[in-house]
Amino acid sequence: MGKTSAGLVRQNSWQDRVRKKGMVSLMISPPKSTATLRATQTNAGEAFFVASGCNCAEVSRAASDAYAQIADALGEMEMEIVQERIFGSLSAKPAVMIARYNALRARGILPDTPVTYIQGHPPWGEGLAGVIVHTVSPLELDGEVCTIMDGDIPCGRKWRRNGAAFIVLQNIQGVSDGAAPGATPLLQARYMFDRAERILQEQGLKYRAVARTWFYLSDILEWYGAFNDARNAKYGEFGLMPEAGCDPPLLPASTGVEADTPQSAYCAMDLVAVSGHDGSHPQIKYLSNPHQQDAFRYGSAFSRGVLLGKSDVSLIHVSGTAAIDEAGKSLYPGDVRAQIDCTLDKIEDLIGQEGAKLEDICAATAFIKHPEFAAVFWETVAARGL
Repeated sequence: MGKTSAGLVRQNSWQDRVRKKGMVSLMISPPKSTATLRATQTNAGEAFFVASGCNCAEVSRAASDAYAQIADALGEMEMEIVQERIFGSLSAKPAVMIARYNALRARGILPDTPVTYIQGHPPWGEGLAGVIVHTVSPLELDGEVCTIMDGDIPCGRKWRRNGAAFIVLQNIQGVSDGAAPGATPLLQARYMFDRAERILQEQGLKYRAVARTWFYLSDILEWYGAFNDARNAKYGEFGLMPEAGCDPPLLPASTGVEADTPQSAYCAMDLVAVSGHDGSHPQIKYLSNPHQQDAFRYGSAFSRGVLLGKSDVSLIHVSGTAAIDEAGKSLYPGDVRAQIDCTLDKIEDLIGQEGAKLEDICAATAFIKHPEFAAVFWETVAARGL
């Protein structure tokens, strides 16, 4: 049975509350835990778990506490993982992955689903920053959730709902599939896109079905221009590049951040692709921001956001957003509070077009330049009611 105040609510309570309100969000923080978990469930049989680490905890304990809560939530809510991203120091990965394995196995959950481990140092230095898990309810699906394999490597998850197919690919890199580990960043980027296209084709889709991407780039400032050139070239081959008069551009929403990978690749990516038969395809709406220039105008091939509209819920993927001007240059240099407010304003403008508010956000990641900015970030979002 589930806990109610300092843990999980009972399964029927989740179902009842979701049925009434459409979406339920609950903070889960058992006594003496070194990690907190927020679970948000929609009436479409989807849920997002966001676990946050603690600066007073040793890595193994923080990871064990986080994954114990995630595993309990998966069991209580009868959900399956379809995307899992871990943010932490690379030095923390072995301890985190062992804790994950033990926590999931202890609760009868197979731990061999794909994971993207991203270098994201917590503000206190080394350790686990957090985990974001996207889950679905098998009871709401047309069949089972399947694991996609690339050779002997689990690289994604696939499921069908109301006739539509959804695919998530994770940790797709360009250090295999023809590109040697010593290959240049540009060559690795090209192979990364080719590998994603090949895996999607093996699943009956093309890259044109991709609605959302996440890119993790090592030494991003050294070669972001070259990365954009590689993406533009590949998107041209895939038939994605906008034509004259196409407004907004029909490009995936995307986030690109600096992050090293455990495999020392120059780049890695996650993606979400959607496809369906006539009448079953979810509405896909590419979003522009009324107060921000389309990124395509200054050479970055992505939309500001994308809406996946289903019959019972709409999910908005917001691209990486920062305080930048019309040319893509940073605003308010030296004033982190103004940059945070500007970023939140731009997100609010984007999702507001679809009737959503900041408090409707299910899961998000904030990337800050200096550790001391974390406190300012929390102060600023709290002042806005988040």
